[in-house]
Amino acid sequence: MVELGNLAGTDGAEWIGRPPHEELQPKVRPLLPTDDPFYRPPSGFQHAEPGTVLRSRDVELAFLGLIPQPVSAIQLLYRTMDMNGQPEACATTVIVPAEHAPGQPCPLLSYQCAIDAMSSRCFPSYALRRRAKALGSIAQLELFLIAAAVAEGWAVSVPDHEGLLGMWGAPYEPGYRTLDGIRAARNSDRVALSPSAPIGLWGYSGGGLASAWAAEMCADYAPELDIVGAVLGSPVGDLGHTFRRLNGRFFAGLPAMVVAALSHVYPDLDRVIKEHTNDEGRALLEGLETMTTVGAVLRMAGKNMGDYLDEPLEDILSSPEVSHVFESIKLGVATPAPPVLIVQAVYDYLIDVHDIDTLADAYSAGGADVSYHRDAFNEHMLLHPLSAPMALRWLTDRFARRPLKDHLIRTAWPTAFNPITYAGMIRLGIIAAKVLTGRKIRRRPL
Repeated sequence: MVELGNLAGTDGAEWIGRPPHEELQPKVRPLLPTDDPFYRPPSGFQHAEPGTVLRSRDVELAFLGLIPQPVSAIQLLYRTMDMNGQPEACATTVIVPAEHAPGQPCPLLSYQCAIDAMSSRCFPSYALRRRAKALGSIAQLELFLIAAAVAEGWAVSVPDHEGLLGMWGAPYEPGYRTLDGIRAARNSDRVALSPSAPIGLWGYSGGGLASAWAAEMCADYAPELDIVGAVLGSPVGDLGHTFRRLNGRFFAGLPAMVVAALSHVYPDLDRVIKEHTNDEGRALLEGLETMTTVGAVLRMAGKNMGDYLDEPLEDILSSPEVSHVFESIKLGVATPAPPVLIVQAVYDYLIDVHDIDTLADAYSAGGADVSYHRDAFNEHMLLHPLSAPMALRWLTDRFARRPLKDHLIRTAWPTAFNPITYAGMIRLGIIAAKVLTGRKIRRRPL
């Protein structure tokens, strides 16, 4: 929908009611989102309703940019907004099952990748495309799980939930972009989904954080969306605690990139960094803005941000300006309306299980239906693929509208010790083999 009355005298608003579409351009190397005109919103877009499709294009997907995938994929540029309510454009990549007929009821899953970087090289809309040069982007590896969801017969929306500027860690806006990406997929005549289709959310780590923001905000921001469940894998409930936990360790680059991004969002944080960080430290943070996730981790491995400050790190972190930032980006602002499945490893070296315990308890106390798988055996990296069969089964039940029996379900039995996990992993292995060989993935529910 568009507020037509506000468009009087606006030039270049030809997209209204008929967003331009670009057919597939084979053998053309994709441009980075920061250089690609597709991502630049058309004149007058700010007057459109959130979720309005501004333009679209057919794209070819490939594993690691090299192995083409025989799937139908379309990218949508749509209107959304940032954490301050300012209008902006964002892109999502929508994949539909090969057997899907236009208008046929088909569940829609919004899958949030762990972008965990500021560089547009890591955005799913670029990293998943054929001939993309995105080595070091986690989104490329998550194509296996996206393919598994498509194999369930679901349409999948994969939004660039950090926005075009890669604001990793900023609050609220990952939820806006995710929910508006769902609206865009439903609004697009090119995708042709049934308006009655149930909707699910899924993400892990940085993607779990974005999914949690969407789950917390959907009741107020997008009440018309029929979101029936959200899988929140290790959703980084407290980024401030995570910074303290990881600083000086192998994964110090992850929280350092959050600080680099948030300095563009919070002026007071930017001032503190400029006042108390030496030239080497500021150059290091600026360099992180152009690195992939893996590149930043390797660059920052073992580095302590306190070594670049003129005051003790804890004094800086405890200052009102920095404390305000860390407090404002914590999850738990609202209670999710849809049921949630939270997946977290007890011995997670990235995300403290106690932060997720607190989040699960807060959601439950607020009245949410919470299933909490607190895995007592796995670590952060392996738990995502090992918990995928459980996540897919749980989402299948939500799409079928099967009721949850308990208000708060806690499990500690490790997925690695559950025979059902291995049955699911065999199936995921078959799907992975098809992705690696570029073979068509047909509908085969778990």
